[in-house]
Amino acid sequence: MDVEEKIALVKRRPFAEVITEDELRLLFESNKHPTHYIGFEISGMVHLGTGLMTAMKIKDFKEAGIKPTIFLADYHAWINGKLGGDLDRIQQVARGYFKSAFLSLGLDEGVDFVLASELYEKLGKDYWKDVLYISKSASIARMLRCTTIMGRSEKDALDCASILYPAMQAADIWALDIDIAHAGIDQRKVHVLSREMSEKAKRKKVIAIHGHLMTGLTGPGRMDTRFLDSLEKSQKEGIDRPVGWARTDEDIIQMKMSKSKPDSCIFIHDAVEDIERKIKNAYCPPKMLPDNPIMDICQYILLRNPDSVFKIERSVKFGGNLELKSFGELQRAYMQGKLHPMDLKNAVSSSLSKLLEPSRKYFEKHKELLAQV
Repeated sequence: MDVEEKIALVKRRPFAEVITEDELRLLFESNKHPTHYIGFEISGMVHLGTGLMTAMKIKDFKEAGIKPTIFLADYHAWINGKLGGDLDRIQQVARGYFKSAFLSLGLDEGVDFVLASELYEKLGKDYWKDVLYISKSASIARMLRCTTIMGRSEKDALDCASILYPAMQAADIWALDIDIAHAGIDQRKVHVLSREMSEKAKRKKVIAIHGHLMTGLTGPGRMDTRFLDSLEKSQKEGIDRPVGWARTDEDIIQMKMSKSKPDSCIFIHDAVEDIERKIKNAYCPPKMLPDNPIMDICQYILLRNPDSVFKIERSVKFGGNLELKSFGELQRAYMQGKLHPMDLKNAVSSSLSKLLEPSRKYFEKHKELLAQV
């Protein structure tokens, strides 16, 4: 596989951006097997965004020759008050349920799992020296801006440890000695911080690859009146998307799938009837594409591959069955009103249920892991 083919794999959906593509090209030219990491707080059940999309992307990376690591960020989850702030429980879930979630998605070979606290124990003072170096090199205001990586607003009441969180995440990259940092687009600030600190400290500068964040099933229309106002104005003017709608970091936090809001997401082990119920109730306005969670699932999961085929079964009365081979085809049919939201939802429910069957069966056999969370 040549370098351009590898870059194409890296940029396959749900890709959003790479900082920078020129650096990535140079990396592939000089290293056949660069190293990668993606980190997760241990904070509850795994959904489409954290689990399925990550697994799909890591499989792309492996195909491109990249050696992946999943970083189980137990200390970070402790700082962020996840699972009741119980560190022992967080570590139990990290080693048990959370790791198993990715194994159930087919990441059982060639993926290294690293528990943060074990790495810190191994590195000792060298790791904490890096944390302090980064903390001394950045202002408190900069660190507060980065706390949005925790899924919180700058305005939230934070304890002192939260200000250290971004410095720890930046130091994790040095500790793992990886070439590529991978995360959702909401982690961009801390990756930029790491890159800037690396230049200052003359350390290896990581390449940052960010993925699309899945819109929560409840949709922005139910979360933010500004979106509704913009949408109403656009429709009156005959525009097919909301105008004047600019996302802030807080908007991103509110709009994405969240395990703390179970009806906003599909968990990888959800029962078929739960998937059907959640999709049926999901926000999916007719002829509207932006911030439509059902179209998001189609674009970034069901129709992400060139050879994808998305089947929609419906009666002849409503146009008969459809077979769509690209998101562009689906987009045109939906925008033109040739596809009803409920027909789309039914097809998405069916496709997701089949796609998640391995995880569902895995956890049916290992109910003790689900009991951990």
